[in-house]
Amino acid sequence: MAAPAQQVENELNEALFRRKGVPPIKDLIPTSLQHVLASFAGVITPAMIIATMCNFTEAQETAIIQVALILSAIDTLLQQFPLFGRIGSGLPILTGVSFAFLPAFQAVGIEFGFSTLLGAELIGGAVAVLFGIFYTKVRGLFPPLVTGTVIFTIGVSLYPTAITYMAGGSGAADFGGVQNWIVGLITFAVVFALSNFATGVFKLGSIFFGIIIGVLVSIPFGMVSAEEVAGAAWFSLPELFPFEIVFNPAACITLAMVYVMVNVQLIGDLSASCAGSMDRMPTEREISGAIKAQGIVSMISSVLGGMPTSAFGQNVGIIVSNKVINRWVFGTAAIVFLAAGLCPKLSAILLMIPQPVIGGATISVFGTITLNGIRILVKDGLTPRACTVFGISVAFGIGIAQVSGSLTGPGMPDWLATIFGTSAITPCAVMAIILNSILPPDSEAAPDKKSLRPIEEDEDA
Repeated sequence: MAAPAQQVENELNEALFRRKGVPPIKDLIPTSLQHVLASFAGVITPAMIIATMCNFTEAQETAIIQVALILSAIDTLLQQFPLFGRIGSGLPILTGVSFAFLPAFQAVGIEFGFSTLLGAELIGGAVAVLFGIFYTKVRGLFPPLVTGTVIFTIGVSLYPTAITYMAGGSGAADFGGVQNWIVGLITFAVVFALSNFATGVFKLGSIFFGIIIGVLVSIPFGMVSAEEVAGAAWFSLPELFPFEIVFNPAACITLAMVYVMVNVQLIGDLSASCAGSMDRMPTEREISGAIKAQGIVSMISSVLGGMPTSAFGQNVGIIVSNKVINRWVFGTAAIVFLAAGLCPKLSAILLMIPQPVIGGATISVFGTITLNGIRILVKDGLTPRACTVFGISVAFGIGIAQVSGSLTGPGMPDWLATIFGTSAITPCAVMAIILNSILPPDSEAAPDKKSLRPIEEDEDA
């Protein structure tokens, strides 16, 4: 009788590496929670920054954080379990309120105010839905050469985020302090050791266990405080239309363009996730569904007074590293986000995790994203044409992002800096699309290598 039981257990364990099926709880919990812990700070931090910038009251700041968690849950659930089979990708991806929108939101919020920002967000979400509907008409603009270049830039642009976390977090009084680096490096060492030398659930859940160890190490340094947990409420619902929604043409146009570029990033993240974990590229329907879900959630966000969502690069790195793609892993992570959004006390518990721990746990996965971009680029051969598109696009993207104020000189319109000067991804993506469109094809055929092609059917269906 032991053999059949063992066979069933093995089948459940294998479910982690399939989209369908329900993994055992002992494997589901750590693989899900590591996604939560790796992205939780990223979900709430943009909301906190906007709240500070707009001089929110404490109650308003709590509300925008609550909405950020709930929207992250809704978007992730739609990506795992598409509505009507069309809204959502059905791919292994974790989505949430993203830093990708933050620079543009700061610029619009400072100039026009939060109500105008919400109006522009509503229009931007509608533009994203239209982009998703008509994606099949413009998909030729995003071949593997373009998406691979964008993925590479996404990975590289995330490195400063991880280092900022390891150093203590932006604005921390002890930023760059020795205790932050001790905690961050110990966390990194645990994650590195488990992911490379451990087996089973410890290997697959290396981020989760690394964060647990990191939190324990940070306690003697006084980096963990439970004061906010005691004062937090047990249950709270978001409010409809907590702010007036104002439409300003300039703000709407600016954010509409930002939404298109963030959708290009979403395509890159989906491509990286699929290529690294499923050895294929996403289909047109999957990409279209992902973009439509992101747009709809953004429109809901404007009604609730929140911020829009996109894919999380650090979680793409986790997916590529451990190749766990089961939809219930991400569904469970979404449920945790939803519970945290409805239960402020749970949110406060997750907020106790020091930022050096988050940085130390996620820095290694950012490198995986970068290498996966290279993998997509070289799959069909790194031809002279491909090198030109890649090299120039990355040079513009990284260069503009690293030179502060490069697009803010005399005669430069403010919207140009808002769209292209705040993120390496946008100028890189635009340049890659333009160069790929105008450069003539290579005169010589690329090496005969198997391409990563989308498949129309899920092998596990």
